[in-house]
Amino acid sequence: MSWKMRIHDWLAAHRAEGTELLRQLVRIPSTQGNELEVQRLVAERLLADPGWEVDVWEPDGETLTEHPDFCSERNRFDGSPNVVGVLRGTGGGRSILLNGHADVVPEGDRQQWRRDPYGGEVAAGRLYGRGASDMKGGTVSLLLAVRAIRELGIRLRGDVIFENVIEEESGGAGTLAAIVRGYRADAALIPEPTNMRIFPKQQGSMWFRITVKGRSAHGGTRYEGVSAIEKSMAVIASVRELERARNARIADPLYAGNPIPIPINIGVIEGGNWPSSVPDRVKLEGRMGVAPEESLGQARQEMARWLAGLAASDPWFAAHPPVLEWFGARWMPGSLDPGHELVRVLSDQYREVLGTEPVIEASPWGTDGGLLTSLGGTPCVVFGPGLARKAHHPDEYIELDRVFEAAEIIALTILRWCGTEEGLAR
Repeated sequence: MSWKMRIHDWLAAHRAEGTELLRQLVRIPSTQGNELEVQRLVAERLLADPGWEVDVWEPDGETLTEHPDFCSERNRFDGSPNVVGVLRGTGGGRSILLNGHADVVPEGDRQQWRRDPYGGEVAAGRLYGRGASDMKGGTVSLLLAVRAIRELGIRLRGDVIFENVIEEESGGAGTLAAIVRGYRADAALIPEPTNMRIFPKQQGSMWFRITVKGRSAHGGTRYEGVSAIEKSMAVIASVRELERARNARIADPLYAGNPIPIPINIGVIEGGNWPSSVPDRVKLEGRMGVAPEESLGQARQEMARWLAGLAASDPWFAAHPPVLEWFGARWMPGSLDPGHELVRVLSDQYREVLGTEPVIEASPWGTDGGLLTSLGGTPCVVFGPGLARKAHHPDEYIELDRVFEAAEIIALTILRWCGTEEGLAR
């Protein structure tokens, strides 16, 4: 019997167990600062196999904050450990890094949920709950894939590094800490919710704040003032033009199906303090998408130049230029040649398991893959079972069949990439 059939049969035999593990993970509300219980569970799973070298540590916030690529809303990580397991190969093979994240976004307004966001309810082949798609389902796929290999007695030549990190939803401080700690490999795979699509390229993003100035006056004589709200409308229109200009340059076929490959979103508008006063200040906050081959610095410079151009059409902006700041979360872009061997190997295993052609696209959102590829020197592909359209949504869910299909594809990919002691997997 081929390794493929053995892995398939093993996963079928352990379906109930894998589903229960996902239920346990989803039932833990591992929002930022509350990851400890999930990480204990993951570490316990690794420690149950003596073949794993398990490293559990709380990142050193003081050291990390000095790193130029550090980004987080906090600088202390007490009670928020990273978990890394290393499975040593017999030698002569390529290493692979499997990266998952423990943190989930808050559930938001519970009135919008029809099911308990932390109930892990299973219905009609779906498992519901915050983090089911983003990305505890993908983490379970990783754990199942490696466990199948181990329990079937397959000896890999290359090392496998499994990471379950914190802070992905806040900019990647957990993965940064793992890179700084020395965890790197010949390639990486992140099972974010791609709906089984393969993403060799990942959009980056960063948060910005624009302060628009006006001049206050009494509302009864508003013509004596300058409304910052009205001026902010011009700024928003200019930002929209910048978005159009930036996206017109995107010719990458991996973005062919995406109407706005690198959006600029205005998410917050605050201004004015009294109905009868002309507002003298408006704050705009948003998210700027960054192309895979572009640096964060290049994107910042382009927005700064674009806003400076407002002075040419409105003298007010010459004397009172908008103030641009960069703050909060950011995700580094990442780009891997679609012809890279990991993409080829993963695609081949996708065809082998599902019998159809994989969809290869560029990610419409940021992941820790940008850090792994650009900073860690570990070429990264994003591929996972979750549904992006349900991530961060009420009644988030994952199709359980996809969890086990992804696990089979990932297991076979590990065999092909790392090699086995007897040669390539049969």
